[in-house]
Amino acid sequence: MTWFTLHILPLLWAAAGTSTWTRSSCSVPLAKQSLVDGIQVLMENSVTSSAHPNPSVLIAMNLAGAYNVEAQKLLTDKLMASDTADLTIGQLALIIMALNSSCRDPGNKVSILQRQMETWPPSSPDAPAPTFYGPSLAVLALCQENPKTALPIAARFAKILRFSSSPFNMDTGAMATLALTCMYNKIPEGSEEGYRILFSQVLEEAVKNISMRIKDNGIIGDIYSTGLAMQALSVTPKQPNKEWNCQKTMDTILTEIEHGKFHNPMSIAQILPSLKGKTYLDVPHVSCSPGHEVQPTLPNQPSPVPTTAPNITVIYTINNQLRGVELFFNETMDVSVKPGSVLLVVLEEAQRRNSMFKFETTMTSWGLVVSSINNVAENVQERTYWQFLNGKTPLNEGVADYKPSDHEHITANFTRY
Repeated sequence: MTWFTLHILPLLWAAAGTSTWTRSSCSVPLAKQSLVDGIQVLMENSVTSSAHPNPSVLIAMNLAGAYNVEAQKLLTDKLMASDTADLTIGQLALIIMALNSSCRDPGNKVSILQRQMETWPPSSPDAPAPTFYGPSLAVLALCQENPKTALPIAARFAKILRFSSSPFNMDTGAMATLALTCMYNKIPEGSEEGYRILFSQVLEEAVKNISMRIKDNGIIGDIYSTGLAMQALSVTPKQPNKEWNCQKTMDTILTEIEHGKFHNPMSIAQILPSLKGKTYLDVPHVSCSPGHEVQPTLPNQPSPVPTTAPNITVIYTINNQLRGVELFFNETMDVSVKPGSVLLVVLEEAQRRNSMFKFETTMTSWGLVVSSINNVAENVQERTYWQFLNGKTPLNEGVADYKPSDHEHITANFTRY
């Protein structure tokens, strides 16, 4: 296996077969608390009646303590009413966890997820690591529902993961660590010792790979993967190979927030639990009694764009020159949209004007992603996908969040990872 790759107070871990070790402690300084409040308000403000319901946002709201109770209720109600027919395993697992964090009964969604995981086909040894992200979420959701019925599913998942030969992926490794830590902690009494050994071995490898990617400034992988990695390192029973200074990680993340790096709702949802001393393992323990939180004032809140402002022009290119794909094309269009529009609006306008720019989207754990353009679709087996770039720089935000500026050149490039 090659890909394997916070709580505020110090924690101790003592378990059979492991040594006791002291975890690094960290907290948000009082002077920086407004930064955390600010990104939480930005995330909660993304919840509207017209927006696609994002379960990750609801989980983060509930773990952090929601300021906007109306947005919390709206998002919960929309997820309760969601249709499971076209959901991936990961999306369904996130909805179950989100509803549990809201103290709502997910109903038959749990049994549906369990059946899907029981028939989840083992991937090939070189399957891309992100393939395991959704199943990791599923194991975590099922563990929190019923560890006894989840045990054989988690064991099968761990065995497949153990022999995976694909390169390590930080988000998948961190989520798998959270899921298997849940199972490790909740192995039913009387179960065979082999389960504990299996989970312990996979966790040890995952934590080793996560800790190898701790940078000198505290960032783990990159700034957007650090949130999940912090959660994983704060709960795992396995000691990291490299010493982790949690406060250094916290301070660097706060600096990045100060520089405006976290304004995408999904990226905020990933980092916010760690800033509040919570992890996904806390989902079953969220208190749903009415709170008395008051929404803070968002620091440096920008003034709204005047409704009379002229349209901006976004230069939009779709490009496929990938060998092995039949349809080659490179087309560019100048698209006029209102200032402040997200990239998704640009794509919709281009599609309206020219059918060659037709596109399809898929909802993932990171939000809405473009899965097909001009009838050329991503393919997991062939490792192809649509990548969006500003010039030559990949976008760090999704199409539903990124707001292009006037005369910005956005390229959708079909490529392999």
